[in-house]
Amino acid sequence: MKNWLRKHPQVRTIRVAAADLNGQARGKRIPTRFADKVVEDGTRFPVSVLNLDIWGEDIDDSPLVFESGDADGVLFPTERGFLPMPWLDSPSALLPIWMFHEDGRPYAGDPRHALRAVLDRYKNRGLTPVCAVELEFFLIDDSGRKLQVPISPRSGKRRKAAETLSIRALDQFDEFFTDLYDACEEMDIPADTAISEAGLGQFEINLMHCDDALRAADDAWFFKMLVKGLARRHGFAASFMAKPYEDYPGSGLHTHFSVLDEKGNNVFDDGGPAGTPIMRHAIAGCMNAMAGSALVFAPHANSFDRMVPGAHAPTGISWAYENRTSSIRVPSGSHKARRIEHRVSGGDVNPYLMLAAVLGAAMNGIEDAIDPPAPITGNAYAANLPQIPGDWKSAIDAFESSPEVARIFAPEMIRNFVLTKRQELHYMQELTPQEQVEIYLETV
Repeated sequence: MKNWLRKHPQVRTIRVAAADLNGQARGKRIPTRFADKVVEDGTRFPVSVLNLDIWGEDIDDSPLVFESGDADGVLFPTERGFLPMPWLDSPSALLPIWMFHEDGRPYAGDPRHALRAVLDRYKNRGLTPVCAVELEFFLIDDSGRKLQVPISPRSGKRRKAAETLSIRALDQFDEFFTDLYDACEEMDIPADTAISEAGLGQFEINLMHCDDALRAADDAWFFKMLVKGLARRHGFAASFMAKPYEDYPGSGLHTHFSVLDEKGNNVFDDGGPAGTPIMRHAIAGCMNAMAGSALVFAPHANSFDRMVPGAHAPTGISWAYENRTSSIRVPSGSHKARRIEHRVSGGDVNPYLMLAAVLGAAMNGIEDAIDPPAPITGNAYAANLPQIPGDWKSAIDAFESSPEVARIFAPEMIRNFVLTKRQELHYMQELTPQEQVEIYLETV
């Protein structure tokens, strides 16, 4: 890590940052000349900092605050090391960190440790998940009271309609996307295909598959920071909030995953289109945990505006082959790449908690060797299916009481997340939809 800074002498400051439960970066700015101390000894801040609400406020009834004296945790750099921050004007570096107790135990309320604990379950069975994510986001002109698509730097015009898979829409913001891909190269984020989506000024970029799920979650977290920061340098906002426009589809964060055995074989591959029994066990686990873990996939008030029938966001619990109306899809293509696509999450999720919930649920099913119901065909929105919780309070209650969730997340993580979301629910009820949009636009 020290060598990175020596190779980049232009970097004057670093940011040490960890992801809180809402996926917001919490940490400190430090002059580069003191970076060695952080690398060697870590840094400290209150454990409660990873359990703040969306406004950055303490949770009123959290035992992490006054009851415990607001004690510190110790935070050490992750294996990722330093990364450039191309969205800032002055040369700076980001050092991702995660939290531990004084005795060296991982802090169970840290989202990155929650994912690591799930991956340990795979490792104990000689298995390795391979993950890829697809991130949708909006480019937005938020300079007035009404959100709009930004004026095109090329044409000087404002396109007021969706342009699904439009090359023209991508070309209108070519300078932004060129800078974005260059920045992804600098940060070693594996950004692949970009497309224009069905929303107003909405785009999607895929991150390439990775056999290290912690790194895949890191990449998604860094990518969200990068897109939002870089958009501001271009004179507009970028948002991963679930649904900024009432009349257009919202943004999702779809996850594809397969599982390798110790020899590198895909355990979902049976040599044909059906997939293996292990794949179906993983699907059954995801389906069984879907209602209980909905709060992870839809963590905010605005999240549930996206999850309505016929709006390209699943509302029923189902699986299918090559069917984008189902919540779990098995894509077609080469049997060697047989995988599961989990389609429930909004773009506003915490990537660490999301991958922990998806992979943990799949492991529940693999451990139990359970089978799912028959795959559906046709329009899932028109089928009589078990439903994903359709409102925030129901999702909070389901997360707190779900036996499937209790197998995935530590009790402290469940408690902290529930306390956070109940506090946000209480205060969000007092705000207008416009005020909610202002809060979520760039925080998530």
